Amino acid sequence: MHTFEFIRPKDAKAAVATAARAKTAQQGADIRFLGGGTTLIDLMKLNVETPARLIDINRLPLDKIETTPDGGLKIGATVRNSDLAHHPKVQRDYAVLSQAIVSGASTQLRNMATTAGNLLQRTRCVYFRDTAMPCNKRQPGTGCSVITGSNRMLAILGTSEHCIATNPSDMCVAMAVLEATIHVQGPPTRGSRAIPIGDFHLLPGKTPERETVLEPGDLITHVTLPPPVAGSRQVYLKLRDRVSYEFALASAAVMITVAGGRVTRARVALGGVGTRPWRSPEAEAALVGQSVNQANIRKAAEAALRDAKPQSENAFKIELAKRSLTSALQMATA
Repeated sequence: MHTFEFIRPKDAKAAVATAARAKTAQQGADIRFLGGGTTLIDLMKLNVETPARLIDINRLPLDKIETTPDGGLKIGATVRNSDLAHHPKVQRDYAVLSQAIVSGASTQLRNMATTAGNLLQRTRCVYFRDTAMPCNKRQPGTGCSVITGSNRMLAILGTSEHCIATNPSDMCVAMAVLEATIHVQGPPTRGSRAIPIGDFHLLPGKTPERETVLEPGDLITHVTLPPPVAGSRQVYLKLRDRVSYEFALASAAVMITVAGGRVTRARVALGGVGTRPWRSPEAEAALVGQSVNQANIRKAAEAALRDAKPQSENAFKIELAKRSLTSALQMATA
C-alpha cells in the first residue's frame, strides 16, 4: 500500500503553489489534482499512478457553466459531465458535445467525472494499465508491448515506434470540432494562459509519457467555447463493441454548414483511432466548396484516413473510421 498526503487548498492560487513544488514533469507525477477521480483512483488501485500528494480541487469555485460576453460558453474545470451534457445551452447550441458525453462511460461515472479530468483522461491500453508489462508511456525507455501484442483497440493515426496508445475521450473529440480553448493557471513564472485544444494534447513521438503541454503546477480552471455557428449541423457518432460503457473503436464528430447544396464550413474530428483527439483538416478541405453527395462525402473520409498506419490486429479500423465519418456526415447533411 502506498501512503499519500491529502490536501484541500483554500483557493486556486494555493492549489497551484502546492503542485508547483515539483520541478520537472517526471516529479510532477508525485502530485495530482483530484476532481471526480474516475480515472485517477482506478490507476492508483493498479499502482500505475502512485502520487505522494493529492490536491482536492472540488471545493474550489470551478463548477459553473456560464455564457460569455460574446455569446460563447465558459465551462468550469470541475463541472460534472452529466451537468454539462444536459445543460440547455449545450444541448441547443453545442449538440455534438452533449451527444459525445452521453455516449461515454456510464451514468454513474458521468455524474462524477469532470471537464478537466476528461481533458486529461489517460489511455485504456491494457499494457499501460498492467505494471508487469513494459510500457514507454508508464515507464519511459522500457518498450511498447502493444506493438507486437494485442493491439485491436489501439491507434492508427499519430503513432510512433514508441507508443500507439489511443486517446479514449469522447468529450475531447467534440471539443476539437468546437475549437475549444483550455484556460490554465500556473505558478507566477508562467501565470495564466489560454491553450487552443488543438495544441493541448501531444503526439507520442519519442516522449509518450508526456501527453499534454501542461507543466508541474498547472491547473486547468475552465474551458471556453466560441459562439455557436449559425446554421451549423452537429453530429457525434460512436462505433463500439457494445452499446453501453465501452470505448470507441472509431467515432466521428462533425460540425457542418451547408448553403445552396454546397458545404460552406466544415469541422471534422475522429475518436478511437488517434493517439490524441484527431482533428482532420484534410477531410475539412475535401468538403468545403463541394456539393453534398455520397461521392464527396466518401472522398472526405478517404482523406481523413490517408495517413493511417495500422498494426497487426487493427487494420479494420481504417474502413470502420471511414464509415463512421461517412455516416456522421450523411446524418448532419440529411
